[in-house]
Amino acid sequence: MIDLSRRSALRLLAAGAALPLGGCLPSITGSLAGSEDEGRRSRMAEDRFLYAVTNRKRIAGGTGGPHYGGERGELETVRVAFAAPPASLVSRAASVVSGDWSIAGVTPLAAEDQLARLAERASGQDVMIYIHGYNEAFETSVTNAAQLSDAIGFRGVTVAFTWPSKGGLLDYNYDRESALYSRDALSRLFATLADSQTIGRIHVVAHSMGGWLTLETLREMAAVRGAGNLAMRFGAVVFAAPDIDADVFTAGVRRLGPVAQRMTLITAVNDRALAVSRRLAGGVPRAGAADRDTLESLGVRVADASDFGWGVIRHDLFLSDREVREVVRRAIDRGRSV
Repeated sequence: MIDLSRRSALRLLAAGAALPLGGCLPSITGSLAGSEDEGRRSRMAEDRFLYAVTNRKRIAGGTGGPHYGGERGELETVRVAFAAPPASLVSRAASVVSGDWSIAGVTPLAAEDQLARLAERASGQDVMIYIHGYNEAFETSVTNAAQLSDAIGFRGVTVAFTWPSKGGLLDYNYDRESALYSRDALSRLFATLADSQTIGRIHVVAHSMGGWLTLETLREMAAVRGAGNLAMRFGAVVFAAPDIDADVFTAGVRRLGPVAQRMTLITAVNDRALAVSRRLAGGVPRAGAADRDTLESLGVRVADASDFGWGVIRHDLFLSDREVREVVRRAIDRGRSV
């Protein structure tokens, strides 16, 4: 029997025939003909690998996976290779359930300073960093990063920052503590890339609880480096369904000044995962489901995806819905030119 997960079900629905949508995202997307229609081939499709930076504890002997678990460990940088997607029509239809991208191997970078080696390999290119949310395993986080990078036709170097989530529905509090614990690790990654004189723009796509980790890391870095200096190195900072206390988000953005002009929020008032998070947080609204006018008053761009996509949870529309993915692509395209 096939184990059809929530994310697999979303992929299956997204693979069906396109149906008219009840809304639009004009202020963010404009024309919705994007990279998937324009045929802009991604670097992922050509090279079939990305880099992962993780502070998860390695699973001993896990050569075939799982490679890292939910325990906290030392910071490592690895090269993750992927197998080619199936070629036949039947195989492609079946792969909608399992995902086109499968991990073929995970190899640590051979260097004493792995982050410095990563910066060397990204020389002359933009970098997109994907930061996952709550309840994510190492394998699903890097696979999602690969699929997103390919879907939006990203031409630079893709990096997945994968922090020690337990990967369980009942581990929300552990994951929040792990996200907080991971600020120093993410700051080291950001700082290494930002300090490189040969790397182009740094783009960030942070999902759910990963948005909270991203916001807090940027806020701490801005206090040390200055928000203006930080804004000069970052292109797009996309928060997809951010699981952040709305008041905390407001305070953080105000401290980040010009970095806010790089920010795009993908929100949905009917995001059920954020509704549960709100209850766990004592009823405080989450930024990913907050009032659009309030968010836009902070100087950030907002794409309301409430009328897009399929499914019950509606928490990962930026992965499952083509038109919502276009928000990410256009944000990065804008970020390259600022």
